[in-house]
Amino acid sequence: MNVKKILIAIVSIAGSCSSFAQSNLLNARIPEEIGLKTEAQLISDNDKPLAYGYVHDRDVLMGKMTWEIIDLNEKINFALYFPVDTANIGPDRRSLYDVLTKAIKRGEISEVYSDSYFNTKKSFKDIQAALSRIDTTDAGKEQINAGMKLSPEYILRSDLTAQDVTQYKIKGYWYFDKRQSELKYRLLGICPVTPDVYTMNEEEKDYVELFWIFFPSARDVLHEAKAFNNKNSAMPISFDQILNSRRFNSVIYKEENVYGDRAIDEYMKDNAQNQLLESERVKEKIRNFEQDMWNY
Repeated sequence: MNVKKILIAIVSIAGSCSSFAQSNLLNARIPEEIGLKTEAQLISDNDKPLAYGYVHDRDVLMGKMTWEIIDLNEKINFALYFPVDTANIGPDRRSLYDVLTKAIKRGEISEVYSDSYFNTKKSFKDIQAALSRIDTTDAGKEQINAGMKLSPEYILRSDLTAQDVTQYKIKGYWYFDKRQSELKYRLLGICPVTPDVYTMNEEEKDYVELFWIFFPSARDVLHEAKAFNNKNSAMPISFDQILNSRRFNSVIYKEENVYGDRAIDEYMKDNAQNQLLESERVKEKIRNFEQDMWNY
């Protein structure tokens, strides 16, 4: 069964590579022909994300919801962060943040929420208010106080960009499938974390969750968007494949619990080392359940 899954994943990755911007690179006569495909190529691609299998509730022997932080300062997570400046590269090379925000703006991703429990929806207008800050200089305030028209050069505008994203928070469900006798993970939500636009220029920044996206609704968009493969640029990998295969490093900061899903730093305060040890304990507790199933 595992060999079959590996073969399916390989076919899926190979099929997705043909939709990258570098297609037709070796046949192009002018730069504008790079990335163009014939109708026959588009039909043969049939490029879709690998579908989730149906899981019946009674097949879930054990389940545990966890929340994790993906730190973009770690090298293994760079594929989710770069490129932050897209002025001098191809139009299809985008960071995960740009992919998400542009898809929300175009209406391709509609399941956007203000919290990880997906209770309150957010529109792009609500999100945009948190992405930009418009301020007035002291000279501009003097103009306003004097009853004069505010000059445009006295208006300061600060915008959050892809380089301001420091972390991603993800929410997922670990469960033991008794039909297939293995521990599995299903990603449910993802959230970019950035400095508050009103503190981004200060030394001590406040960090906020911009929005939560219900991940299954964004899989088509994330499958079309390709991340850079450092080992082989001819074989890019989609953001959907990176996140579903957990090709990143993360730290658990919360698990569902009887105390209203309190976070680890709420009951282990002012001790970062103990917080990391508690995160590992939660991870081991989930992993040990699968190991204990094979004890005789």
